[in-house]
Amino acid sequence: MPPPTHLTETGYVYHPLFVWHDTRTHAGLIPPHPVAGVQPGAHYEHPDTKRRIHELLEVSGLLDHLVRITPRPATDLEVGRVHTRRHVEHIRSQSLRAEGGDAGDGHSPLGHGSYDIALLAAGGLIELVDAIARGEITSGYALIRPPGHHATADAGMGFCLFNNVAIAIQHARAATDLRRIAVVDIDVHHGNGTQAIFYDTPDVLTISLHQANCFPPNSGWTTENGSGAGAGYALNVPLPPGTGVHGYRYAMDQVALPALDRYQPDVILVSCGFDASVLDPLGRQMLTATAYGDITRHLLDAADRLCGGRIALAHEGGYSPDYVPFCALATLEALTGTTTGNTDPLAHIVAGWANDPLLPHQKAVVDEAARLVERIRTATPATPATS
Repeated sequence: MPPPTHLTETGYVYHPLFVWHDTRTHAGLIPPHPVAGVQPGAHYEHPDTKRRIHELLEVSGLLDHLVRITPRPATDLEVGRVHTRRHVEHIRSQSLRAEGGDAGDGHSPLGHGSYDIALLAAGGLIELVDAIARGEITSGYALIRPPGHHATADAGMGFCLFNNVAIAIQHARAATDLRRIAVVDIDVHHGNGTQAIFYDTPDVLTISLHQANCFPPNSGWTTENGSGAGAGYALNVPLPPGTGVHGYRYAMDQVALPALDRYQPDVILVSCGFDASVLDPLGRQMLTATAYGDITRHLLDAADRLCGGRIALAHEGGYSPDYVPFCALATLEALTGTTTGNTDPLAHIVAGWANDPLLPHQKAVVDEAARLVERIRTATPATPATS
């Protein structure tokens, strides 16, 4: 395998306990009910996708080009900067039950011990951001589970227990020199929890590219643009179902990248969901593994230009165990500047599906969101954090 061309260090967070988070027997999204004809099976948020990502990274040799970051549990103080005591106690109590429970919306099961695993996931992302703040690495990927971007301050939902990205942001702002933080959410579902937590502050810019009205219902419209001091600092691009590579590229070029340029963040965090892929069961978008690599390169270029390359990707959704690993591999190759030679074996099948031109109704949505970019107040370039 050729040596990496990207000259910076890339961190990587993973722990076997992340795939031990138990979402229990389900029939996709709902509990089984054999008498009513609902056959038992697996919950969509099952561990195989994450395990297969890690194993492909190892088999491909890409792990050799990553700096392993050891996760540790987030503390009560760190979690409490984001979540209410009532919510934390709910997750703890549900996790203590032998049969497990639910994070809050009836569709987010958790098993015995999931509370501790959720703390480890949040703490793992904190450790990654800390390593970036200290200058030990410049970028990184946290393959953590359970995911987090739907969790609000006082409720879990959408398979999310604690909001990993929000917890890492509040830790960074309290304990490091990283103050001005941008979040780019590319999960197919709206990053409602992260948006809600930072909706009234200009200190965190949230940008969400997602499928319109997918999840949560009636959430993530362009009219949700922040409030009070945070007016203008929440950007949403609710892309119509079926938007493919060209539509996402246009959204990046017209909304996400110009917004980052105006905001001048100290660090970029990415809520990285692979459920906008062409083969995902919970989304109807059309991204390929190659498209994920391209998105990552654009965001990495923005980080290099704006904040000394500081960028951290946190794993969120992605529910096709057959295709998600190749999307993740393309993302990590782009992040490290490494080519493993393990190409997407499904590219010859899916590339044509996802290559439709930008359609007028897709362009209109992006153009509407792009008009809001000017509401972001420009800032002087951020001073690099000291190591």
